[in-house]
Amino acid sequence: MELGSKQVTTLSEGVRRSKSAPVGVVGKVIQILERLDQAPGGLLLREIVTSTSINKSTAYRFLSHLETVGYVFRDPSGYYIIGPKLAKLGTALTYQATLCRSSADILERIREETGETVNLAVLDHSEILYLSVFESQHTFRMVSEIGARRPLHCTALGKAILAYLPPTQQRKIMASVQFEKLTPQTICTVDGLNDELLKVHRRGFALDDEEAVAGARCIAVPVLNHEHKVIAGISVSGPVVRVTKRHVQEFAAKLRAAADAIAQRLSMPSEMN
Repeated sequence: MELGSKQVTTLSEGVRRSKSAPVGVVGKVIQILERLDQAPGGLLLREIVTSTSINKSTAYRFLSHLETVGYVFRDPSGYYIIGPKLAKLGTALTYQATLCRSSADILERIREETGETVNLAVLDHSEILYLSVFESQHTFRMVSEIGARRPLHCTALGKAILAYLPPTQQRKIMASVQFEKLTPQTICTVDGLNDELLKVHRRGFALDDEEAVAGARCIAVPVLNHEHKVIAGISVSGPVVRVTKRHVQEFAAKLRAAADAIAQRLSMPSEMN
């Protein structure tokens, strides 16, 4: 794509060529990225144009190219946010914001299809941290608060994430787990949890069958990046009277497809070639 009078392949390459490229081009790209970094919720094209005073068609060309190479992400509502390539170079909070925004419409669709609460979480030391929660519309529903932390050993999300960690990291975390018995079904031993993690690998999803809360069932899958490393987990949860055992395989299949879609969005363009 043409930016000014130079052919630019990546932002970093553009910076390396800054001595020969028009200073205005580099300055405008930096302006756009700085504005997006200051707006975790994202900005529309018109808001970027207003805040930078860059010509609309020029801003659109820059944004389109930045999106192509992974420095910017545009969600289905038209909001631009810092993309996965830059987010990985920034803080954990920046990457988490990108993860939440880029997965929102995918998780919303799962909620509509299942009618139950859908969650997105990441590993936080020896617990899971809820980043997004899409609540069921049912009056009787299972809901965790955004920012809440839950144990790994008794949650489907925790087991889905833990099962795909490197063995050394997995063992270290499991050594610090406090096996609190929350219900009669809670797994309370390292051996029991190890057996459960093997099941997660065999079937491709994790199950919390009244282990964290009596009367609640949750199905979860990991979100794996291009290196097959776990970066998050997503789940569907609800009361056992609605999320019956016959729903488990169906919901797991929907979650696996959603996890693949999220991973694809977070992949860098060079990794998708």
